[in-house]
Amino acid sequence: MSFYRVAAVSLTLILHSNAQSYVNTTGYDSPQVYPSPNITGAGGWTAALAQAQGFVNELSLDEKVYMVTGVEGPCVGNIPPIPRLSFNGLCLQDGPLAIRQADYASVFPAGLSVAASWDADLAYQRGVYMANEFKGKGANVALGPVVGPLGRHALAGRNWEGFSPDPMLTGAMVNVTVSGMQSTGLQACTKHYIGNEQETQRNPSTVDGVQIEAVSSNIDDRTMHEAYLWPFAEAVKAGTASIMCSYNRINGSYGCQNSKTLNGLLKTELAFQGYVMSDWGATHSGVPAIQDGLDMDMPGPLGFGGTSTASFFGGNLTMAINNGSIPMSRLDDMILRVMTPYYYLGQQNYPTVDPDSAALNGFDPSTSNFTFNLNGTAGVDVRDNHAPFIRQLGAASAVLLKNVNNTLPLKAPKNIGVFGNDAADESDGLYSPADIPSNLFGFNFGALYVGGGSGTGRLTYIVSPLEAIKARGAQDGALVQYITNNAVASSSLSSVFPTPEVCLVFLKTYVTEGRDRTSLEADWNSTALVTNVAKTCSNTVVITHSGGINTMPWADNPNVTAIVAAHLPGQEIGNSIVDVLYGVVNPSGKLPYTIAYQDSDYIAPIVNDTGSTDSNAWQSNFSEGLLIDYRHFDAANITPRYEFGYGLSYSTFTLSNLVITPSGMNLTSYPTPTSGDTPPGGNSALYDTIATAAITVTNTGTVDGATVAQLYVGFPQDSSPAGTPPQVLRGFGKVMLAAGASQTVTMPVTRKDLSFWDVVAQDWKIPSGAFDMRVGSSSRDIAQTQSVSLL
Repeated sequence: MSFYRVAAVSLTLILHSNAQSYVNTTGYDSPQVYPSPNITGAGGWTAALAQAQGFVNELSLDEKVYMVTGVEGPCVGNIPPIPRLSFNGLCLQDGPLAIRQADYASVFPAGLSVAASWDADLAYQRGVYMANEFKGKGANVALGPVVGPLGRHALAGRNWEGFSPDPMLTGAMVNVTVSGMQSTGLQACTKHYIGNEQETQRNPSTVDGVQIEAVSSNIDDRTMHEAYLWPFAEAVKAGTASIMCSYNRINGSYGCQNSKTLNGLLKTELAFQGYVMSDWGATHSGVPAIQDGLDMDMPGPLGFGGTSTASFFGGNLTMAINNGSIPMSRLDDMILRVMTPYYYLGQQNYPTVDPDSAALNGFDPSTSNFTFNLNGTAGVDVRDNHAPFIRQLGAASAVLLKNVNNTLPLKAPKNIGVFGNDAADESDGLYSPADIPSNLFGFNFGALYVGGGSGTGRLTYIVSPLEAIKARGAQDGALVQYITNNAVASSSLSSVFPTPEVCLVFLKTYVTEGRDRTSLEADWNSTALVTNVAKTCSNTVVITHSGGINTMPWADNPNVTAIVAAHLPGQEIGNSIVDVLYGVVNPSGKLPYTIAYQDSDYIAPIVNDTGSTDSNAWQSNFSEGLLIDYRHFDAANITPRYEFGYGLSYSTFTLSNLVITPSGMNLTSYPTPTSGDTPPGGNSALYDTIATAAITVTNTGTVDGATVAQLYVGFPQDSSPAGTPPQVLRGFGKVMLAAGASQTVTMPVTRKDLSFWDVVAQDWKIPSGAFDMRVGSSSRDIAQTQSVSLL
């Protein structure tokens, strides 16, 4: 079998298209950083690097080119096989919560739900179980997890794919997720790097014949390091095999050809050893993008699907090598970065791609110039026994926001009312892949188990809330009355008799790739629904399934006696919420974001310059710096409805006996520079534990349950730069306690945790003076505070 050449785009295009050529008038800078650093094998990858070097030595030029150029194939993304070297290629599959293009696979809770659980152990196990399913279907690379968007905008359409707008919480969750995924031999691709904080104008468009460039996320150096880069550093430290660069521009340059963010921050400062792949269609040039740090072009051909073979890489990369525009050493490094994690994770002996995935991707092997191995068993069932875990995590991520007079847990009510379209079974089928459905709010009838777009999952079944409530109510001989049409339930409950003892109202907020939300209220006339039900039912419980923040204008209604934010819990959505409602599970979720009283309390609206014919009009200046979510509320002294970290329980807990213990290290303001190769994640001294915070947690109630001790740090005001938040999360620990029991939770504090990014010294600096170490049950419920100076 011989390699075919992807049709060559004009050499002018590959050399000059969009090569960091935008005039940046915003005052935000992305200085050029060249050359793209070579892989060193740091982080324990030296043996795998040697194997990869041996592989590269055997490749022809054509073979080298297609090790970094995607082709049409059985998976969402494909690197073609090289049979003569017993290399079966690479299968790349969506997404962050399920293998999307597959049958007989599970749909796990979304990243947002993981963050709401505040449970690193569950996050790790989710990573393991998801990865086992990807691997079982023959996927080498999972296109996830997500830490970009971080969550700057409350309305951003993809916040749910990630974890939390807090960098530390997101960093902790992505670290264990990557570790869990890659413990199975699967490669994780952490995305979308970087500043991918809105969907609106994420890609270029054309207006009146003028190309309008994608939105530019304009981020200053300190904000980049302390907010948006922080979780990526944790993913790199965990050994993520790949990083996906984003659609948007950063400080004027596209994310997949920004030499500062790719060569400078990622490959030099963080010493990332894997490969940078483009988001699908996010490559805008050939030679410039390669010089700027892009290692793999996906999907390869220009555009999505079809039969086009034109590519910015492919044949154009061959020409660039032959004419000297790209040195062979750079191409070799690109391949070494691709193959080193392949060998490190032991993918030489790996399951073949399930032929059903090829069918779902619309791939016809007879039209391919490559021989993909599709001779394995079709329809492999990889779900294993993951359903109980999905149910457990879904319940653990439910946040109890209001519970008047112990309305919950339910005490075997005999007459239950269920209202809202989110309670129903799916009416439009088990797969909703449309990025931008015709209806603004997605599908009408059916529980919102996860969001839409490439980050969704293909259900094999779903347990709806109504189905689960009927099953549980039957145990008590309960009457379950319901109206799942919001239009009907918002106007009349005349069909409901007698009046239920408890009315359960299910609301949803659809979220999807490709579109930002337009309102912070739940969808489908939700306020009218709650108001009308509460008029009739004096014991109304509201449950939200939402991919992001909801304002709750009905929250103070005296007939709304309980509220549960249940997020996006996956296929066991009904069982998870019934476990919480009936007290099988004592709720322990905490908000990973802030719920405001009104939309205007949030900072940083979605930038929208629709209709402008200025090619460079779309500028999103991150002028708020580090002050997003609770940091903004704290700095502006805005009272939230429900603060970051908040969540009730069926029990009560106290936090006492805070002890802060410095490590005794002889600290200086700046860390000792790394000697030798920098390890993945950056200077290892940044991760030295320089203090510990220990707190005694006591369950003072009568019910066994879990809670989360949260450590917030207030930096010294006099020696910290302007724009430093009043406090930042720097640790947390979740503990399960029997009624009456106590346990000490110890939280390590690293040098990086107590440092700010010094933009002059270009290093992390511990400020002089006293830090306030605050431990509480939320960002606004601080139980104990101690001050400590470490220099």
